[in-house]
Amino acid sequence: MNSEVKKGLILEGGAMRGMFTSGVLDVFMENNIEFDGTIGVSAGATFGCNFKSRQIGRAVRYNKRFGKNWRYCSMRSLLLTGDMYGAKFCYDTLPKQLDKMDFETYKNNPMEFYCVASNCVTGLPVYKKLETCDDHDLLWMRASASMPLVSRVVKVDGFKLLDGGMTDSIPLKFFEEMGYNRNVVILTQPRDFVKKPASLIPLMKILLFKYPKIVQAMSIRHTVYNEQTRLVFEREKQGDAFVICPEKPLDISRTEGDPDELQRVYEEGRKVGLEKLEQLKAFLNK
Repeated sequence: MNSEVKKGLILEGGAMRGMFTSGVLDVFMENNIEFDGTIGVSAGATFGCNFKSRQIGRAVRYNKRFGKNWRYCSMRSLLLTGDMYGAKFCYDTLPKQLDKMDFETYKNNPMEFYCVASNCVTGLPVYKKLETCDDHDLLWMRASASMPLVSRVVKVDGFKLLDGGMTDSIPLKFFEEMGYNRNVVILTQPRDFVKKPASLIPLMKILLFKYPKIVQAMSIRHTVYNEQTRLVFEREKQGDAFVICPEKPLDISRTEGDPDELQRVYEEGRKVGLEKLEQLKAFLNK
């Protein structure tokens, strides 16, 4: 293989639409599909990290098991802790005790893994390489997945951060600038999806009044997102990207806890992943 080829994997977020991504990634692992680097946004990071730790089935397993646990995700958690997705439970208790993350395999896997978070002060994306998935890396992962209005601002390394999808939902351009020139992009919306303006901007102006630039970023997010999907499909036509996405809208709540619904979307990801497998192999090895 040409030594100049650098294979990248880009994982869009979308909260529980990420079960689709988890299904695709499990198919990848079962078929020894590997990349030089992966970058995940929000749920793309929190579920995608299992790809680096080589834990087939873990993401769908713990979401089905704990999806209705108030400590994992609930209005009760939001009222008591300030986070709808409980920070202590999701980023400490769960990966260390209840459904253990394989930190050793993660650390020893040579594939680079990045997440994207949004800088509340500047309104710009911040990219972080997560090498060990230790407490510090998990704090960055939490920042990447901290949805606005239902999460506290995460303070780490001098930054004040929220969900990466607010500023860079599909970081293909960033990965291209990093030298990744043969990229697979997993989207959680169908090909014909067009993002509309956010409806909660007035509420964000009130609750995030300290951070006018992140509110401004959210007000143009739909424009940025639609430009990003155009770039993705342009790269696909040029032969530089391979796109995997749902055939139709996944129709799942962002905070879905029903095990049957989570399994349904996961199975859709597996189905599409298997259907695209031979084409994907040809793309990666051309």
